[in-house]
Amino acid sequence: MAQGECLGGALYWNDFLNVAKRAGFADPRLVTDRPLAINNVELKAKLEPAKFHSATYRLFNIDALEPACEDYGQAVIYKGGLDHSEKEFLLDNHHEIEKERIFSVCGNTYRMLSESRFKQYFEFIGDWSTHYGIFPGCGTVTPFGQSELDANSGACC
Repeated sequence: MAQGECLGGALYWNDFLNVAKRAGFADPRLVTDRPLAINNVELKAKLEPAKFHSATYRLFNIDALEPACEDYGQAVIYKGGLDHSEKEFLLDNHHEIEKERIFSVCGNTYRMLSESRFKQYFEFIGDWSTHYGIFPGCGTVTPFGQSELDANSGACC
């Protein structure tokens, strides 16, 4: 039986984020991630203590995105209609938007939905007239919030 390790081309997670931002994707959004097991004992010993994850990101090239999630009192309502998203829409790992329910969003999420192919599937509430500061609960030390990943040793492929 043949086996392969997903290590070729692996990047430290923050290097990936920096590359994405330099390419014009100001606010990369982690959709899913999972730890990768290293089954080869010799390879695992050489790589320890590094941990590896497979990660899927959603990237938007929108000029006006801010470097942080800012709160402008905005919200969206998912109207449905996207394939495989009949009851809810998953933008990223912390934006699971239920159909027909008001969902508060930061300015970046508002722009991502209103200035992309997703616009027709949402109703938009609010404007940019009041700035409340950083949106509560956004951001973690590493993008893999539920993992035991050490910020200095992670990689994704």
